[in-house]
Amino acid sequence: MTLDLFEHLPTPHEPELLEPGAVVLRGFALAQAAELLQAVEVTAASAPFRHLITPGGKRMSVAMTNCGPLGWISDRSGYRYGPVDPDTCKRWPPMPAAFRQLALNAADAAGYPGFTPDACLINRYEPGTRLSLHQDRDEGNYDHPIVSVSLGIAAVFLWGGAARADKARRVGLRHGDVVVCGGPARLRFHGVLPLALGEHAMTGAVRINLTFRKAG
Repeated sequence: MTLDLFEHLPTPHEPELLEPGAVVLRGFALAQAAELLQAVEVTAASAPFRHLITPGGKRMSVAMTNCGPLGWISDRSGYRYGPVDPDTCKRWPPMPAAFRQLALNAADAAGYPGFTPDACLINRYEPGTRLSLHQDRDEGNYDHPIVSVSLGIAAVFLWGGAARADKARRVGLRHGDVVVCGGPARLRFHGVLPLALGEHAMTGAVRINLTFRKAG
């Protein structure tokens, strides 16, 4: 990991503009971090983390689960949202009130008032796991922003352009940082570099990412 990405980050609660429509809210989730992580454990007890398979048959390195009325699913038949966990054949666990309120508050702070997510993707990163550059297109309606919360060890977020080949900016994300993207930045390519070894007092050698979306 490039250390200087983290040595010169803005102070907590100081917004960092990525481009019009997209912002990093530094330390925005710090006060709720313990409550959020506890809710992740409760959710995972009902809908365990799993490594999804892409339509091309590849196993995703990042483990994930969902909560809320809809959950994101990937298998050989494609990417989609659905109300039922295919592993348990039960509805996804309800979205905790703390999740929903944080997503609303962060979206409002970024200039997107009234955000009402109906899906929360919970990703668990371990050392070496990564997320390739991609667009979030499965929601169908791009009028709503995406709110992404970082918890645990730091990561290097890739913020790309309108095309996959565009050069991506490297952005250090620490525990409690929240990224909000919408409007003209809603379909920007983005990803995460392979997670470096690290240790955090609240998560151990793991990064948890909560991604809130309006999919229905």
